[in-house]
Amino acid sequence: MDTPETPPDELTEALVEVGAIVPAPDRAQRFYDRIRASIARYVEKKGAAVEKTAEYVLLVPDVFMLLWRLVTDARVSGKNKVLLGSAVAYYFFPLDFVPDIIPGLGFLDDLVFAVYVLNRILLDTDPALLRHHWSGDEDVLSVIRRVLGAADTLVSKDFLGYVKKFVKRE
Repeated sequence: MDTPETPPDELTEALVEVGAIVPAPDRAQRFYDRIRASIARYVEKKGAAVEKTAEYVLLVPDVFMLLWRLVTDARVSGKNKVLLGSAVAYYFFPLDFVPDIIPGLGFLDDLVFAVYVLNRILLDTDPALLRHHWSGDEDVLSVIRRVLGAADTLVSKDFLGYVKKFVKRE
């Protein structure tokens, strides 16, 4: 039996209202500000010791905001909102593969998971929509390719295998 689908914008509003998948706008902004400050302090404190991963860790807050903006955009399909919402939720989930208590480095698994989700939604989402919501300096598609290319050096093979299986599900 077919059931009527809830329009994506109404679905998003309902999910935001109950806090099921995406945080409220003020919570998303506070989270962005908090992780941006934490990462900046970490990179400044560690300097050359984190030189190889700093460029990726610094992408974490911008990728988070991109996910959040996309999941709240009515032009994104409901199926993709579920994927995006899972990536947003993973940022908040306290039991990551790499705990977020390790400032900076603890967010690498969040970044890799998010970028795989973004790459997956590009199969049926106009790249212009990602560019519209992106606040980073570099082109978002270049960022996605660069993180995908470095993923196996940023996270464990076990985690990478899990992410690849997760985003292939439909």
